[in-house]
Amino acid sequence: MIDNEILAIAPIWYVVFLLSLTCHEAAHALAADWGGDPTAALGGQVTLNPLPHIQREPFGTVVVPIISLLLGGWMIGWASAPFDPYWQQRHPHRAAWMALAGPAANLILAIVAAIAIHVGIALGYFSPPTSVSFTHIVGAEPGGTAEAIASFVSLLFSTNLLLMAFNLIPVPPLDGSTAIGLFVSKSMALKIYGFMRQPGMSLLGIIIAWRFFGELFGPVFWFAVSMLYSGVGFN
Repeated sequence: MIDNEILAIAPIWYVVFLLSLTCHEAAHALAADWGGDPTAALGGQVTLNPLPHIQREPFGTVVVPIISLLLGGWMIGWASAPFDPYWQQRHPHRAAWMALAGPAANLILAIVAAIAIHVGIALGYFSPPTSVSFTHIVGAEPGGTAEAIASFVSLLFSTNLLLMAFNLIPVPPLDGSTAIGLFVSKSMALKIYGFMRQPGMSLLGIIIAWRFFGELFGPVFWFAVSMLYSGVGFN
């Protein structure tokens, strides 16, 4: 059963989650367009308006995130931007940059959240917490607007770290599997992409990523927190 604290921040968490997915997919679409594939751009995906992304993946952007939060106390979901597979075959290195654009957008959002946290602390609206969790990166006086904003920037920081790290895992259908194309020859990239498009590989990739992500994300999260609060130790 979801606890009251999670229920209280659920609307903020969903807004952050949808914003983060939207920026991630818009970055994919924009990078593809710059690289010569206008498929997503023509489909209206180069936008920070979440509606085109919701219309493309209503189950992953609305149904699953809400159900997963209510049933498990954790928000998961997905979105997608279309691309031309023949463009990927012709330009695997461009496709790799397109794949990295989504995690890069999440990194930028996490940095923006970190800056907002430091500005809020400097202005006296926020305070460094005595303990840190995924949903609680910075504190504020309870019951006011500052507390809601603190929850927003906390979730913006953590959610985008998570999306960046998860999508960089080099298994299909995650972005990291396409980003491999930056580090190998064109012919090798095409062989790798062909292997990863085999039936069942995406399902296997998700199972592998889900199995090991807890061990991978912990160090990433605590490293980012240590960078955010340099010299301060948290448990």
